[in-house]
Amino acid sequence: MAAACPASVSAKEAPAVKTPSAVYKVDTDQKVVALTFDISWGEKVPEPVLDVLEKDKVKHATFFLSGPWTLRHQETAKRIHSMGFEIGSHGNLHKDFSSYPDSWVREQVQIAEKSIYQVTGVKTRLIRTPNGDFNPRVLRCLNGMGYTVIQWNTDSLDWKNPGTQALINRVLKRAVPGDIILMHASDSSRQITAALPQIIAGLRQEGYHFVSVSELLNQAKVKSEVQ
Repeated sequence: MAAACPASVSAKEAPAVKTPSAVYKVDTDQKVVALTFDISWGEKVPEPVLDVLEKDKVKHATFFLSGPWTLRHQETAKRIHSMGFEIGSHGNLHKDFSSYPDSWVREQVQIAEKSIYQVTGVKTRLIRTPNGDFNPRVLRCLNGMGYTVIQWNTDSLDWKNPGTQALINRVLKRAVPGDIILMHASDSSRQITAALPQIIAGLRQEGYHFVSVSELLNQAKVKSEVQ
């Protein structure tokens, strides 16, 4: 879904890098991963995903919400916040940022930021661009707005609905320490609710603990300062 960008770096390197960057993973020896969920449309999948996280006692995850979805599904957005999960922006219109000028990008991000704040009281500072699309110009624009662009190292491909077991196997095979794992809680991801309990159990069995994206970034900054 996203084209690779030569300006992208790991979070460990990011504090010392002046060029625009996006974060894919964090370099760490600790077995921690960030479960992330994009939501841009639908009402059938988000609540069941939250039910799974609640039942399996997952306390830390990051949700990237689009502005329109947040306004249409305010109670679910509030539940995400009340459960203690981190909220980032997934933009407003689900269109590739790189196809539009900076003025349009800024407007879209500001609209989404206002919508999410209006509903949840959260002022977003992390963003996952629609379709994971960006280029160096877009990165400069978003970084200039104070946003950290979050990509992923493990893509579940849940939106392709490859089959529950295939989805589980893909995540468990690819996950590494410091990983950012991409999943969706939109209605297009019809198999994530069935797969998620086994993904959580499998990662825990391998010794992983769940953290938010910000916790991953903070760990990277602390580690880099110690060195």
